[in-house]
Amino acid sequence: MSPEYRGAYNGEGLHFAIVVSRFNELVTARLLDGARDALSSHGVQERDVDVVWTPGAFEIPLVAKRLAETGRYAAIVCLGAVIRGETPHFEYVSSGAVNGIAQVTLQTNVPMAMGILTTNDVAQALERAGSKAGNKGFDAAMTALEMANVLRDIGGR
Repeated sequence: MSPEYRGAYNGEGLHFAIVVSRFNELVTARLLDGARDALSSHGVQERDVDVVWTPGAFEIPLVAKRLAETGRYAAIVCLGAVIRGETPHFEYVSSGAVNGIAQVTLQTNVPMAMGILTTNDVAQALERAGSKAGNKGFDAAMTALEMANVLRDIGGR
């Protein structure tokens, strides 16, 4: 029977980075709290989590790439909140951030967990940052844990 791999939620001994956007900090600080909670409740020591703030979501991919290139992290959690306005700026920023994170993942072979909210208004963002719709920062950190473990299990790099 061929092997089947399923990433565990065990963060013991693993190092993570969290890249978080300062723009919309009312929302992103809550996402960061959720991500930290997920990691610490699954065995990741606080000293094994580095947090880097960026001015906005558009800058996240570059910082994530630089962190990935250090070789220190099992995975990187990317957190931001892009809220729709009355101009096309929303589409450019959200598309650039999401596409950039995807490229960094493929270029570096380091998992990037996408926790960038793209919402129509602040209320929707707050719902996804720890109220009605859960905390997407927590969810992104859980994805990072799972991916770090599944990649470790399948080996290579």
